[in-house]
Amino acid sequence: MTTVPRFAALSAPAHWRTVDFMSDLHLKPEEPGTFDAWADYLGHTPADALFILGDLFEAWVGDDSAVPGSFEQRCGDLLHAAGARAELFFMRGNRDFLVGAEFLARCGVRDLDDPTLLSFHGQRYLLTHGDLLCTDDLAYQQFRRQVRTDAWQRAFLARPLPERQALARQMRAQSEQHQAAQTVYADVDAELARRWLGEAEATTLIHGHTHRPGDQALGRDARGRTLTQVVLSDWHVADGERRAQVLRLSQDRLTRLAPEAA
Repeated sequence: MTTVPRFAALSAPAHWRTVDFMSDLHLKPEEPGTFDAWADYLGHTPADALFILGDLFEAWVGDDSAVPGSFEQRCGDLLHAAGARAELFFMRGNRDFLVGAEFLARCGVRDLDDPTLLSFHGQRYLLTHGDLLCTDDLAYQQFRRQVRTDAWQRAFLARPLPERQALARQMRAQSEQHQAAQTVYADVDAELARRWLGEAEATTLIHGHTHRPGDQALGRDARGRTLTQVVLSDWHVADGERRAQVLRLSQDRLTRLAPEAA
């Protein structure tokens, strides 16, 4: 049986009225439309806090990639400016798990463990990127265990930056080929999601990763409360396509909004 991880805990301060969630923007210089939509949102959101639940970046090969003039540094500058108006939290995803504490500190962004239990106005929300719950994707889970070790990360980050960037491009191309060949994509294990919620004594799970935005009923807990899985949207603004949502939490109400409306 899959082990339920330890949950970090975060209690929202009393002055928070609005909290936004997003994930899977996969920011990259080749897709300026997505970057512009994100930048516009950051400049105008009234949220007191923003939780980025993984895969903000398409790839991250080390904090030393955020050099002056780079795309990574442009993203960091936007985060720093937004952090002056709202509290920002970042949870690593499967694409940007190498984002380091140094970069987040420079941007004024708080590091968020995966998973984290958020208490907000008397309600408990369990936050995760989502990949840990996709247990049927055995090859990915094996890869995840490997690359999350300190030894693997030290060895990778010790390589010259151009070599790391080339490896990231190669891995991305392989991932795209793998996805194109798949007919059925791994989804969250519903039974495991219920176990997580039970251990956390929460009724709402919020995550990204699967690119299947929507709300799913997960039955009821031992106290008869309805359990809900809330899946965040990925972002893609390019080639005539506009797919992007922000999930907004106000008091006990969750609302999906287009970035320009948020």
